[in-house]
Amino acid sequence: MPVTFADLGLPAPLLEALDDAGFSTPTEIQAQAIEPLSAGRDVIGVAQTGTGKTAAFGLAMLARLEDRPGLQGLVLAPTRELALQGADAIGSLATHLDVEIAAVYGGAPYGPQIGAIKSGAQIVVGTPGRIMDLIDKGILDLSTVRFVVLDEADEMLRMGFADDVEEIASHLPEERVTALFSATMPKAITRIARAYLRDPLSLSVTASGTTVDTVDQTYAVVPNRHKMGALARVLAVTKADAAIVFVRTRASAEDLALELGARGVQAAALSGDVAQNEREKLVDRLRTGFLDVLVATDVAARGLDVDRIGLVVNYDVPREVDTYVHRIGRTGRAGRSGTALTFIGPKDRHRLRRIEKATGVRLEEVELPNAAEVSKIRAAALLTKAKERYQIGRLGVYQALLEELDERRELGEDELTNEQLLLALLALGVRDPGPQPDDYEPKREDREKRRMSDRAGRGRERSGRSSGPSRRYRVEVGKRDGVGPGAIVGAMTNEGGLRGSDLGRIDIFPSFSLVEVYPELSQDSTNKIAHAKVAGRALRIRPDEGGRGGKRFR
Repeated sequence: MPVTFADLGLPAPLLEALDDAGFSTPTEIQAQAIEPLSAGRDVIGVAQTGTGKTAAFGLAMLARLEDRPGLQGLVLAPTRELALQGADAIGSLATHLDVEIAAVYGGAPYGPQIGAIKSGAQIVVGTPGRIMDLIDKGILDLSTVRFVVLDEADEMLRMGFADDVEEIASHLPEERVTALFSATMPKAITRIARAYLRDPLSLSVTASGTTVDTVDQTYAVVPNRHKMGALARVLAVTKADAAIVFVRTRASAEDLALELGARGVQAAALSGDVAQNEREKLVDRLRTGFLDVLVATDVAARGLDVDRIGLVVNYDVPREVDTYVHRIGRTGRAGRSGTALTFIGPKDRHRLRRIEKATGVRLEEVELPNAAEVSKIRAAALLTKAKERYQIGRLGVYQALLEELDERRELGEDELTNEQLLLALLALGVRDPGPQPDDYEPKREDREKRRMSDRAGRGRERSGRSSGPSRRYRVEVGKRDGVGPGAIVGAMTNEGGLRGSDLGRIDIFPSFSLVEVYPELSQDSTNKIAHAKVAGRALRIRPDEGGRGGKRFR
């Protein structure tokens, strides 16, 4: 007989709230964690987003609250989104309790957050940075805390919050219940657990069984320098309503979104640095169909739940298997099917095998559409629209142009036939520029040739950039101007006619930046870029002569 929430010893008000929400049977992590936490046992839980861990620690925390005002529970979360989600989830469980819950996070005014704490909030859910600020201001006193949760602990470490977590822990009383939840358990997390938890109970559950079954998992072998073109072609032919593309870093997300935009794909970047209100707008646009492609980092996509996402692309192979499972879990939701496509390079096969072994699913290798196939699909769609447009009428002006063309052809002034003209117009209509040097159309029988090419171009492939000699340029904007790589890429591609793949490494210093460009810029491009402005300052680009910034490690 399945375990119910009533079997876990929860107080009546919590059972009533669960019943109101229609929940009677706990998830695996809830069934394992609620009782020991409620009884005062420290717990380490290896669990991903979607396993119900927030309710697990939330219910146990609420069950241990004393009937008094003042801070008793503290939850640390790596991002604003997760802090808000955590506070909302715990609040929904406390509907029959007199409990105040405050969410505190950066990028928002201090006033309301300070007011919530001073009014006697019993539970605070927040990001480490803002919690540290409130401690330093003398607003947040942790001496009365009796229940502490480190949620998404692996992400907090990846985001550089280790020192903040250690400092926050120094303000906590020794007598407390501590729960640590993490999607993965690297050595650094194990060290934290040993330092701050007492004789913890270790639990482990995975959401892979609930996410993998509804997702068609595939991969394609794509050399780094061809990933951008391959991604654009995949997005051009997908039948998915919406797609999410995963990358490892904020800079990669911004650069990739800009490059997709330059190729005619409406895409937006989502990283942990995106302000909460902007994040909410992006997610709402994705949910309502005003945006179809989101380029995101792992931490930014935590908790992202949009039914329209039918395709997930792993632009970079995830380093951790659990990260892979979390990524592909963004599709195939609400009973729908989804597709996951992972780009792998020549050196990534060991990671692919590790993913297959851990998930028990063998990923299918697929051949990606080439440029000609993409153009054909787009042209077919354009022809359908053309037929619909013909029925609307008001085409007389175009008829006159065709008649003028016929007259010039009779006089020998124009060599294009109507058929040739139609073909060219179709190519223009689907934005087909013709043969390009970075076209990549691999065939299965060409794998050996591809491997030889990969080895020959290995140095360039590591940076994922175009072929040919590179040159380093200095631009006169830097950290003090508040610029990031994305702003520099945007200015140079918009003004200089470059593609994102023409730009290599970007090093940003206090007063200037160094940009690697493939190939060397023409004087015309240099002149155009020099007049572009970033943060109100002209780029004033010139070849770098090896001055400040010095030699770089390779």
